[in-house]
Amino acid sequence: MKKKSLIFLILLIVLVSILAISCSKQKGSTYVDGEYFAIEKEFPASGWKDYVSLTVKDGKITRADWGGLNREGDDKKLYDKAGKYNMVKFGNAVAEWWQQAEKAEAYLIKTQDPTKIKLNKDGETDEISGVTITVEGFFRLADEALKAGPVTPGSYKDGSYYAIEDDFGSSGWKSYASFLVKNGNIVDAYWSALNEEGEDKQTVDKAGGYNMVKFGGAIDEWYVQAGKVQQHLLKTQDPKDVTYNEDGSTDDIAGATVSVDDFFGLVEKALAAGPKK
Repeated sequence: MKKKSLIFLILLIVLVSILAISCSKQKGSTYVDGEYFAIEKEFPASGWKDYVSLTVKDGKITRADWGGLNREGDDKKLYDKAGKYNMVKFGNAVAEWWQQAEKAEAYLIKTQDPTKIKLNKDGETDEISGVTITVEGFFRLADEALKAGPVTPGSYKDGSYYAIEDDFGSSGWKSYASFLVKNGNIVDAYWSALNEEGEDKQTVDKAGGYNMVKFGGAIDEWYVQAGKVQQHLLKTQDPKDVTYNEDGSTDDIAGATVSVDDFFGLVEKALAAGPKK
């Protein structure tokens, strides 16, 4: 009887040990391997739309890239490293934006959890030495990316792209297209135009300065239709996957009756030229 009890006790200890090791491995391997991405839906007042790109290997976050994209297709880190942002010179910051961003990235790789950071009401943190910028967007987007799951790689070259028409059209607007490619996929796209005063068409339209519905009987405002055109490109991943009518409009995009040939033509032009340096 004692012998049977001893054998049972040994087996129980072995089983508990196996479960403990298994749970430990699962705890240490939280994420599915692959590439992850998330980006802000709209441009904020700063003009820079935050994005986060992550790599997970063996269940761990091994790479974190926090960047930004403006309407002109500039990548914030490259822009900053080229001396065009100058937070130290003009804002008396403790370090340039890209240097602080890298410290935030390193913190995430160390902690492996974007939800554990403590933020103040301004979205800043005291937990990362040498970082005084707002980091809320970075950790929120990292969390969004991880929850969304790994992305399927595409075929385009990573980077930010931009193309603009050579001349102002009869309407007084010069169309441009900017977009971002990550992991080979077009992950964000913006279609707008500039007038001779340098005003942005979507911005003017959102402020009530274009009024296609009121004065033109359009089905929707121009910026709303532009948004649907942008989403079509993100969905198809191919600027050639669209059929045009004689006036440059298309029946392929529900809710968009404006001419779209300039946008898709500019996307093709930008892809042919390659990412901005």
